[in-house]
Amino acid sequence: MSAIDTEFLFRIVIDVARIVELGETPYGRRRIAEISGGTIEGPRLKGRVAPGGGDWVLVRRDGVTQLDVRLTLETDDGALIYMTYRGARHGPPEVIARVDAGEAVDPSSYYFRTAPFFETSSADYAWLNGIVAVATGERTAGGPVYHVHQVL
Repeated sequence: MSAIDTEFLFRIVIDVARIVELGETPYGRRRIAEISGGTIEGPRLKGRVAPGGGDWVLVRRDGVTQLDVRLTLETDDGALIYMTYRGARHGPPEVIARVDAGEAVDPSSYYFRTAPFFETSSADYAWLNGIVAVATGERTAGGPVYHVHQVL
């Protein structure tokens, strides 16, 4: 089996307007992060994150934060792209406490990975409909930042 190669697609900065705490459920602590905007910047894709998306976050009892995100990207040339991803974030409890408090934390001190998928009707960006992508993330005070790569 050959090694897996990737190619950098874009950096996405997501602005979170607020986090709604639903509390403890049978599956863990449920939170909903409301997305208010953001930016995307990369060699083949530039634009913004449209307001209105969200992240249905589950902080599981084993300490893993499970992400379920849905948002819309709008490219600088007007194309709309639906982006979804699932992912996981975890690390030492003291590190995650600092991340959750909005402190600047070295992203290499915790695990934060996602698997984005895309859907668009734009002919210029139709190539996104058929790719698999992975991303590394970090949490900042304003929201998450990801470096998204296409799996070749």
